[in-house]
Order: sequence, then structure tokens, then C-alpha cells
Amino acid sequence: MNWLTPQKNQGAPKSGVVTVLDVGSSKVCCIIARLKPREESARLPGRTHKMQVIGIGHQKSQGVKGGVIVDLDKAEQAIRLAVDAAERMAGLTVESLIINLSAGRLKSDTFQASINLGGHEVDAADIKQVLAAGSRQAMRSEREIIHSLAVGFSLDSERGIRDPRGMIGETLGVDMHVLTGDSAPQRNLELCINRAHLSVERMVATPYASALAALVDDEAEMGAACIDMGGGTTTLSVFAEGKFIYADAIPIGGGHVTHDMARGLSARLEDAERLKVMHGSALQTGADDRDIVSVPPMGGDENDVPLQIPRAVMTRIIRARIDETLELMRDKLNKSGFGNTVGKRVVLTGGASQLAGLPDAARRILGRNVRIGRPLGIAGLPEAAKGPAFSAVVGLMIYPQVAGFESRRVGNGMRIKGTGTGGRLHKVGQWIRDSF
Repeated sequence: MNWLTPQKNQGAPKSGVVTVLDVGSSKVCCIIARLKPREESARLPGRTHKMQVIGIGHQKSQGVKGGVIVDLDKAEQAIRLAVDAAERMAGLTVESLIINLSAGRLKSDTFQASINLGGHEVDAADIKQVLAAGSRQAMRSEREIIHSLAVGFSLDSERGIRDPRGMIGETLGVDMHVLTGDSAPQRNLELCINRAHLSVERMVATPYASALAALVDDEAEMGAACIDMGGGTTTLSVFAEGKFIYADAIPIGGGHVTHDMARGLSARLEDAERLKVMHGSALQTGADDRDIVSVPPMGGDENDVPLQIPRAVMTRIIRARIDETLELMRDKLNKSGFGNTVGKRVVLTGGASQLAGLPDAARRILGRNVRIGRPLGIAGLPEAAKGPAFSAVVGLMIYPQVAGFESRRVGNGMRIKGTGTGGRLHKVGQWIRDSF
């Protein structure tokens, strides 16, 4: 099965099925969706297809820490259960899927490349050649290219060209955003998928996927940052002029807040998580000293009395970790050189972004306007899956619609060619074009 499997229905517009898998530190989620051609949308103009969920499977994550596989057997089991549940609901069998990647010291670089056209029209072969020239510059040992994206093309002295096909010039140039990561985390994630008798069609960086789902078109066009706060990692992506231009990640997430609370309150992890969700806040209020929270004893003795603490104690523990995370994100954004590009627009998403008071804490530390981003433009999601925690998995379904000019080196040395060049992405692009 390709990521988009056209269904044979003669005389009707083609639809396709896409299967995606979010392997996170707190949850594993598999979604099977049907994509159908859609009319141009003013709200989400970049989307070419409607997405209808036909199967969803959701499991507590096992064997994953900070986005990295740390126990193959446990991770494989969680993946199998999530995929099986989605398959049963959809009534079909999955063979391959698109998955996300958030570990491996993600690093963004910008490269430029150019080729001589000799005055003829730009065609698909020229696009392939200039993208390959840009990608070659990024290849290093022990690093894998995750995304190799054309940010903009130039013809002779004219820059900022979005699609040069059919234009005439002497020199075709490209500015490329190349996102790389360490090889080992990618290979172990793929190994885990293979052990579940599945194959990986494509790995998509979590910051890219989350932003595709959570940013509205105006934000992506004018320049915005998306911060995805997951269970074990927090990732940053920057978009400008509708393009993904920068990403970074840190191995700190909502799970670290829970561990801090468990240690600070001498509580079990499950009790600390429940207290965080029900009573936790990243913002101190005047009532925190008066409000009393009951912490269940760690031992199993029925006679142990629950600990009564002011909510202010819990808030201080939470705030210390949240402030550290947001300060690291602020510093990464400032060092990226894209602080001015983003302006005042920041979108928070991911499961940990649902903590009470987090938008206010982010506004204070980042010094920017902040909103919580939820996945947009998808039908059939259960109510529980419509929150920020599901942005990454929904973004994986959007990805094939925007794959565009991208080339990538995969683990076995093969290259997935860009749209219009005859490779796998070309098939996706062709499928989308044929669907209208």
C-alpha cells in the first residue's frame, strides 16, 4: 500500500486512503483517513483534499523516552495495539504508513545551489537536478536528511520565484531548507515499525507536522513559530511565506513536569499526573496559598494519611520546569536568526500545552502573542482527539498534500524524488492532480 492508495471507482473523482502513526513519549496514535478532492477553501487554501477519519487507535506509549526508542519490545507492542485498533475500525489492513520523528538532535541548515539552463524553459528534470545539487551539500556521516525543501527558486537575478516550471532563463537557483537528524534514532524507530510487520513510507519531523495542522494559512504566510509541547520532547518550527524554514527540539516535555511533581510531593507518577491535570497550573494566583490539595500516600498501607499541601507548592514545582522549557525555546528562536520573521506570532500545541495558565506563562517569557493551536480541517475525529495533543498526527495526514518540491535521501541510499521528477512524491503529486 502506498501512503495514498487510490480506490477504484470508475466515473467518480478518485479518493485515497492514508495511514499515519504518531509514536510519542506519552501516547502512540494511529489514524487511517480517506482523502477526497475538495473545493478551494478560503480558510485553509493550502489543502487540496478533505480528510475523513475512518479508523483510529490510541495506546499509552511504552518503550519511548524523549522521542527515542529505549525498549524495542515494549514500543513494538504499543504500536501493534494502536495499529490493530485502527485497522479494525476502518475494516482494512495496513501495510505501510507515514510516521513522525522528534528525536535525533534535529538541525536546520540553509543551502544554495544553481545549475546552468542555457536559455531553455525550466522543466521537471531541471528541478530534479537543482534539488539534488542542494541536497548533496547536506550529506554528512552519521546524519540523515529528514527533509530537503525548496524554500524559493531564482532565475538569473530574479529571486523569490515559487514555481519556475515553464519559465525561461540562463541560471536556475534554489534556496533549500535541509533538516537533518542523527541516524540511530531514525533507524531504531524504523526497526520497531518493521518488527510490527509494517513498513515506513515516510518520516516527517514532528515540528513540521504539528505546524501543518495547527497554523492557519495567514500565520504560515506572514511568519509564525509553532511550539509543540509533547510528553518527552518540545519542538520548534518556523514558517514564512507558507514555507517550513527552521526547526529545533529539546528532550524536555510534559512528562518531566509529572516526574518533578512525583519527586517533590513524594507521590506515585500516576497520582502526580492526575494532580497536574486536575489542579496544576503554570500561573501562580492569590488563592494558591489558601487552596489545599490532597496527595495520596506513596505506600500501599490503608492507614497512611494523604498529605495535605497548599496548591502553591505544586504550582512552584510546575512553574520551574515550564519556565525552563519556554526559556530554552525562546533562546533557540532568538539564536535561529528568525526571531524577526516570526514577529509576535507564536502557536502552542501538543498535549503539554493544555496545562492551565500556560499561554500566560508563554506570553511572559517569549514576549509574543500566544494562542493554543488545535488540529484544523479534519472530519470524523472523536471529541477526545480534537485537542492540541493530536496536532502532530493530523499534520502527518496533511503532509502528502503539501509535499511539493522535496527530495530526500533515505537509509538505503535511495532518493525519494521531488514532485514532477518520477519518484514516490511524484506519484503523490500525480494522484492529487488526477483527483480533480
